[in-house]
Amino acid sequence: IKEGDVIDVKKPPITYSFRVLKVTGNRLGAKLVPEYLENVTAPEQYELLEMTRISGFVDRRKGLGRPTKRDSRELSRFKEESYTADDFYLDWEDE
Repeated sequence: IKEGDVIDVKKPPITYSFRVLKVTGNRLGAKLVPEYLENVTAPEQYELLEMTRISGFVDRRKGLGRPTKRDSRELSRFKEESYTADDFYLDWEDE
């Protein structure tokens, strides 16, 4: 990395872009970062982020990770309401 480079950071759903102003060999505190990086992210990316927030989209693919409390409740409710074979009376004719 050298001064003037643009670094893209993908953090779904958008890609942030930063221009390197200075290079340092040490870690920095958060207050010093603006002296070394400039945010050059396109406004369209922020519009995309806002649209995602408004739509209520959650970036969690189905089947990954632990279910949320809401998912667990819905699953429990579904299990309680489902029927078992004992709940039905079938009148089969024996031949």
